[in-house]
Amino acid sequence: MTTIEYDASLPCVRKTTRRKLRQLGMASALAAGMLVAVSAAQARTTQIQILTHGVAFGGYSFPGVGQFEYFTGIATGEVDPNDHLNSVIVDIKLAPLNAHHKVQYQHNFYILKPVDMSKSNHKMMYEPPNRGGKTYQALNNTPTGTNDPAALTDPAALAASFLWPQGYTTAWSGWENNLAALDNPGLTATATFPIVHGPSNATITGPGYEYIVTTGNSYTLAYPAASGAQGAPNAVLTHRVHLDDPAVVVPTSGWSYTDATNTAIKLNPGPFIANDIYEFSYIAKDPTPNGLGFAAVRDFNSFLRNAKQDDFGTPNPLYKNITRIYTEISSQPGRLLNDFVHLGFNEDENHNKVFDGMLQWVAAGHGINMNYRWSQTKRTNRNRQELLYLENLFPFANVPTYDPISRTIDYRNLRCDLTNTCPLKMEFYSANEYWVKEASLFHTDPTGHLDLPDHPKARLYLLSSKQHGGAGNPTSKGACQQFLNPLDSQQVQRALWQDLDAWSTKGTQPPSSETPHLYNGTLVPPLPQIKVGFPSIPGVTYTGLKTTGYRFNYGPNFYQTGIPTINPPVIHPPYEDNPANGPIYPSFVPKTDKDGNDIAGIRLPELTVPLATYTGWALRSGVWANDGCEGSGQYIPFASTKAARLASGDPRLSVQERYPNYVSYQSKVVAAVSDLVKRRLMLCSDADAYVSARLTAGLAAGVPAPVGTPPSNTVPACVPPGHGHGPGHGDGHDGHGGGHDGHGGHGH
Repeated sequence: MTTIEYDASLPCVRKTTRRKLRQLGMASALAAGMLVAVSAAQARTTQIQILTHGVAFGGYSFPGVGQFEYFTGIATGEVDPNDHLNSVIVDIKLAPLNAHHKVQYQHNFYILKPVDMSKSNHKMMYEPPNRGGKTYQALNNTPTGTNDPAALTDPAALAASFLWPQGYTTAWSGWENNLAALDNPGLTATATFPIVHGPSNATITGPGYEYIVTTGNSYTLAYPAASGAQGAPNAVLTHRVHLDDPAVVVPTSGWSYTDATNTAIKLNPGPFIANDIYEFSYIAKDPTPNGLGFAAVRDFNSFLRNAKQDDFGTPNPLYKNITRIYTEISSQPGRLLNDFVHLGFNEDENHNKVFDGMLQWVAAGHGINMNYRWSQTKRTNRNRQELLYLENLFPFANVPTYDPISRTIDYRNLRCDLTNTCPLKMEFYSANEYWVKEASLFHTDPTGHLDLPDHPKARLYLLSSKQHGGAGNPTSKGACQQFLNPLDSQQVQRALWQDLDAWSTKGTQPPSSETPHLYNGTLVPPLPQIKVGFPSIPGVTYTGLKTTGYRFNYGPNFYQTGIPTINPPVIHPPYEDNPANGPIYPSFVPKTDKDGNDIAGIRLPELTVPLATYTGWALRSGVWANDGCEGSGQYIPFASTKAARLASGDPRLSVQERYPNYVSYQSKVVAAVSDLVKRRLMLCSDADAYVSARLTAGLAAGVPAPVGTPPSNTVPACVPPGHGHGPGHGDGHDGHGGGHDGHGGHGH
């Protein structure tokens, strides 16, 4: 296998590809010249309405920073549909215009800021919420379960938080259409976009599609049906148990619309069968230009950084107080930001950069089902669910690649490279993304033959053997065959956040990318099992199930217009690896060691000093057995003793075979944590607790108890210079604390 460098002229790229890349460069240069000539002020936030404002956290005061205050409200924005910055939004020219000949939208927002901004660090964490909910809590080390962070009052929790003691402002705003009312009491982040119409204000209709897995009695449609007519060609409901089962049409007597608005359907009798797959294909009406969500994110953040006040004189509470904006996300909003950058939205109305840096957790190379007619932003592809909603559209990578299927050259950072508005990107994702979202395409070319280099402003980090999202419950199997994977990302997230800040403010290069590669055999096809390296464990099924990346047929000119005439695309079982379903982009998975744990990537101490096998994939149980268990992974503990291992036939060494005494385990754990600190992948403020948790887990798994006085658990990399051994890496890494502008401070 070959690795190509970030240089289209290098000889290792075939001549035809080099020629295409040169042509792209010339066209891009012309485009860049055109961009400079465009006038400013074509898209902006025009009004902010403050709904609530008060002192946050029950008046708690952070040392050196002071008290915080909160603002909630509704923002109004408008875009010129003819401006190049906005014309990429599908259907934007069909939207109604206001008195200024602009398309108007609204969204709600939530801001937390220090009362005295002179004590802030003048940086802002911005998060576009996930389906309306805030997901910053893992990074911030604060409790989950609330959309109202200002309501936190526990002094211990606030003191232990990550962002606020450093003086960060934190902000959220809606970008998805119609998730709730703008002033909803639950503070769900949402937006409102206009319905688009055809000539003479004609109602637009087209192919709507719903993938339905629910236990409810009814299901709300993303778009209303054009009529109440049932049966083909108007509306057809199908049902199946397994992904590859033939879809059985539900007779029209077996379902109905819930009322005359034709906005929801129900089974007769209900409810829907849990975990079974229902699909509803129908003629929908009243599409919305959901790509306005990109503009809403762009314009609100640009307003917060740059505007003195809105058009009605309401002051911007952050004016002249924000010098850096970094995004934090979990999953779906990261796919939003992938397309946000690719479509040029990190350039604002005045051609300034919107976001300085992005910490992308579990987004990988996919985009979002958003900038298409009949799109649904809440959907996500995995190995069983919602596979026919387009999100894996070329380009996948941050660097130039040639796609032999579409016969185009593109890359996610093309537009921002032209305008010098690229954010620094820390692309951080789990092993699950390789199994269910073709994450290898993030760093291999679309032919599956070449490893790709890093973009100069991006780094890629696999968190080895991790399931999607947060830590799973290792005592529960959910709908899966094995216990859920408890590996946690938050400690590495916090370290990468500090690395991102040091990169942005000081030019300190972040840790090198950590991904599997084709060239060294750490990135492999999922079959045969022996080539992957995954062991044959009694009671564990391995099928090599991996989601296939297709370029689907949504009808003529769809990839030019974003308007489907075939929706959903026609699929033939089996779903996976079937050329009848469309051209395939080759993708690969991480190779494992003999325990079944990923070899490449950031390997947590759970993998380097293992007590179990952890996987980024899982299979369903019950009547749905061996269908994909989607975002879940597996936790498969080792036997505690050799006798138990031999009795079960488990090829993996037992805990006591690996660690004959407490010291042998304890010393390895301390060394593993220290190594992560040295590599700037864990902060010292997280290190001691991590060591303690792993030692407790070891004793519970069968590591012998300590004899006599146990050795010190001090992490060498966290020992200050002159106090013993170790380089003394603090939380800010190499002496760069996490406080005001990185100079000392709290650095939690």
